[in-house]
Amino acid sequence: MTPRSAPDRLLSVLAAFDHEHPALSLTDISRRAGLSLTTAHRLVGALTEWGALERDPSGVYHVGLRLWEVAALAPRGLALRQVALPYLEDLYEATHENVQLAVRDGGEVVYIEWLSGRSAVGVHIRVGARWPLHATGVGLALLAHDEPARQEEYCAGPLAAFTPYTITDPVRLRRELAEVRRTGVAVSSRQVTDDALSVAAAVRGPGGAVVAAVSVVVPEADAQVPVLAPAVRIAARGISRALGWRPPEA
Repeated sequence: MTPRSAPDRLLSVLAAFDHEHPALSLTDISRRAGLSLTTAHRLVGALTEWGALERDPSGVYHVGLRLWEVAALAPRGLALRQVALPYLEDLYEATHENVQLAVRDGGEVVYIEWLSGRSAVGVHIRVGARWPLHATGVGLALLAHDEPARQEEYCAGPLAAFTPYTITDPVRLRRELAEVRRTGVAVSSRQVTDDALSVAAAVRGPGGAVVAAVSVVVPEADAQVPVLAPAVRIAARGISRALGWRPPEA
């Protein structure tokens, strides 16, 4: 086996933390990172001294605020959220429904903002949570505007099912993506949980490329897509303009 490099070992310590494991003992970190206790102790000490990790009075480690400070510099993370937040708040005020903002990371969406609405739906998104592109409204909006070759690659891959309504047929997925491009909105109904529907639209950056997607999530039983779709489009257009995008001249 090829020995792991020092950066690999350091990153494996940070990767030991996730939404299901936000607090870990040194032994937990050692086991989850695949490192000896001695190596884990040394790396955890260095990360704690720098501020990437914090140790509470019980001896348990958490992700430190220094990483939050660094993450704030990411153009697709907190910086994008800061630009988008006024428009997300406007969308919430217009609908009083769950509002979310997401970006793409490979074959998944990563949620970078979530405003909780009055409607109780089964899917509870956290900032930083991930879902496959095909199973969410924001994911469909992002995938629909990708390069054709990358769309085909995704459609040909395994399409995980979360409910009986999740799109797992490549032919149907291609049709859905074409409909998103035609209408400017993506509608995902009961794909993650059997009670939720989302309406999403793409957000464009200065050069016109799609950089994010915004959506509202409502109970499927009383969803009014014709009412929600214009509001979502307006929010996406507002964020796009704030990022520097200008619509092509007719």
